[in-house]
Parts: sequence; C-alpha cells; structure tokens
Amino acid sequence: MSEQQQEGKPAVPAASAASAAKGRSAGMGFIMVAVLIDMISIGLIIPVLPPLVGTFTSSQADHAFWYGAVALAFGLANFVGSPILGSLSDHFGRRPVMLIGFCGLALSFFVTAMATALWMLIAVRLVSGAMQANASVANAYVADISAPDERAKRFGMLGAAFGMGFILGPVMGGLLGSIDLHLPFYVAGTMALINWCYGFFVLPESLKPENRRKFEWRTANPVSAIKKLNKLKGVGPLVFVIALSGLAQLVLQTSWVLYTDFKFGWGPKENGLSLFAVGVMSVLVQGFLLPKLLKAFGAQRLVVFGLLSSVLTNFVWGAATEGWMMYAIIGFNVLGFAVSAAIQSLISNAADANNQGETMGAVSSLNSMMAVTAPVVGAGLLGLVSGLPRGDWRIGAPFYFCAALQALSLFFAWRHFSRTRAVAAAAPV
Repeated sequence: MSEQQQEGKPAVPAASAASAAKGRSAGMGFIMVAVLIDMISIGLIIPVLPPLVGTFTSSQADHAFWYGAVALAFGLANFVGSPILGSLSDHFGRRPVMLIGFCGLALSFFVTAMATALWMLIAVRLVSGAMQANASVANAYVADISAPDERAKRFGMLGAAFGMGFILGPVMGGLLGSIDLHLPFYVAGTMALINWCYGFFVLPESLKPENRRKFEWRTANPVSAIKKLNKLKGVGPLVFVIALSGLAQLVLQTSWVLYTDFKFGWGPKENGLSLFAVGVMSVLVQGFLLPKLLKAFGAQRLVVFGLLSSVLTNFVWGAATEGWMMYAIIGFNVLGFAVSAAIQSLISNAADANNQGETMGAVSSLNSMMAVTAPVVGAGLLGLVSGLPRGDWRIGAPFYFCAALQALSLFFAWRHFSRTRAVAAAAPV
C-alpha cells in the first residue's frame, strides 16, 4: 500500500518514474545499489588523484604537500557540510539529499579531469566536499528501515557494498589511469550521473513523514552536532574511539598511494590492485563473516579485538620491506574490517528514529574533522621522509602514527566498555 493510500489520499497516477520511486517500500537492496555505484565512482579516482596532483609539482616534497592541501580542502568542506545535510535529510528525507551528493560528485570528477592548475583542484574539492554526505545519509537510511537488533548486520551489509565499490573502483581506476591519468575522472563522473538517474527514477524514500523533524541551523553546525553526539546515552568515550580510529584510517588512506610510491616504486596499476585486495577483504568480512563474528564476540568485544588487530596491522604495514607483504598484511586484519559496522550499530541504537540523520551526520562530521587533520599529518610525515632511499623503514612513519592512534582508540574503547559492564552489574535486578 502506498503512503498516499495509507493517509487516505487518492493514489497519484504513475505519471513519472520519480513519483513511482517515492511510493516504493524502501529496502536494503535499493540503498546497496546506490552505495555500490557511488563507491565505484569514488574508488576509480583513488589510484590516480595523487599522480594527477604530481603533474603540477616538481619534487616529492611538493607533491606530498599539495596532495595534502587537495585532500584537506575536501575534508574541511565536508566537516561543515555533513551535519547540515544530515539534518536536512531528517526534514526533507534521505533521497533528495543523496541526489545532491551525486551531483556534487559528478561536478567534482569532471572539473578535476579538466583542471589546468592546482587551485582548480582545491576549489572543486571544496565544492564537492560541501555537497557530499552520502555515507552518513546512507547509514541513516539503513537505520530507518532496520530494527535495532538488525543494525549491526545491516551496517555490515552496507560496508560490504562500500567494499565491493573499492574492489571494482580502484582496479578500474588503476587500469584506466595507466592509459591516461584523466580518463578515470571522466568515467567516475559518468558513474555519478548514472547514480543520480538511479536515485531520481528508482530509489524510494526511507524516512516516514511522522519521523521527520524541523530543520534548525542552531543544531546543524558541526560543533553542536558533535556535542549532542557525545551526550547520547551509552556513547560517551566512543566519540574518542570514532575520532582516533577515524583519523588513523584517513591518514592511512591519504598516505597509501604516496607511501607505496616512495617505498616500493608502485604506480596506479599496482595501487589499484592493492586497493582491490582491501575491497575483497572488506566484502568478505562485512558481507559474510560479520554475523558470525558478532555472534562469537558481541559488538563491544568485536570493537576491542578489531582495534587490537588494527594496531598490529598498521605497524607491520609501516615496517614492510617488500611490496608483497602489503597484501599478506591485508589478509591478516580480519577483525579490523569489522570495527566500523560494530561501532555504527552502537551509535545508531543510542539515537531515536527522529534524528538518525543528524546522528549519522554528526559521526560523518567528526570523521570529516579528522579528514581535515589527516592530510596535514599524512603529508607532513611523508614530506619528512620523502628524501630517504627507497625501502627505508622510516618511510613507514605515517603507518606507525596510525598504529599509535589505534592503540589510543583501543584504550578508550576498553575503558568505556569495562565501565558500562560494571554499571550494568551493579544495577538492581
């Protein structure tokens, strides 16, 4: 039964595919297709954006600095934009906000492909960062259609769709980039436009009218959103876990391509294949193994053991002396790939149905704050080691830093969960 029929209104004739999309019942299949296409388009540019920035620089130190500036521009704009778009999705619905994000991505990719100067790359990343909050809105979409006890599993399914995008996107980008550095950006822009068409004509809305709330600028700014996130019952120090582990992931992402270039001499093709391996593991863990891991460990213990695995993984990545070791270490970090979905479920279950978009927007904004910091840290560390000979263990400085951040995340998570269990044990039955 359509929403119009449920409200006692006459059904609207199927005059357009857009109105038909609004009448469909939202489900995991719809959002997973949207996320998959979205992540393929994003994954396409990962192996080639750093080399493209390098075409405008004359040294490895300048290369690291300006790549950090380009990544910083996106993170800064996304930090400001994510809670605004998240709150807008709580008022207008998830679908229109996701359509804005698809437009932002298409604009970013096409302008990047045609850029003739560094300032153009920075400017377009500012625009696309402000418009792009699809990850947080997709998480809110899943929360809308899932019971609390289903969310960890379904966030894992969504993570698998992200991972599948990173299986297909980077390897395609690496192969296309070996032909022409600009080609992956044109293909990515086309994929983003395809996703906009899918969102407009097919993707149904997930947020019920009764669960919508008024948009308020006062609560939509990133500082207010993060403060409110910290006050959610049962979340507390998990905010620090999200921030520190998120910073570690983002430093790793922004450093991966340049690190493997400096240390092993890898190009777009080799980096595309390595990111393909990361995507395979992400899909395997989040799409297939996560329910079994949750049953065996529970969400809290899975977070703790996953963070411990991430500490070891990052340290060994930094110490790797041969390129093949990077692949072996990817296979080792099974529990690390499950951390994000487990934390997302704990945060989402602490929020109510009226502010899932704001909550997920706050998480995204917190990650975006780390995305502002990550390029500065990653590029700075790579700049310090850029003059070292290929294969030197010190080139792994960004990964050693990530290991330290994950160790701090592990400490905060362990302390929070220990206190939570102690309070629950002391409570009267």
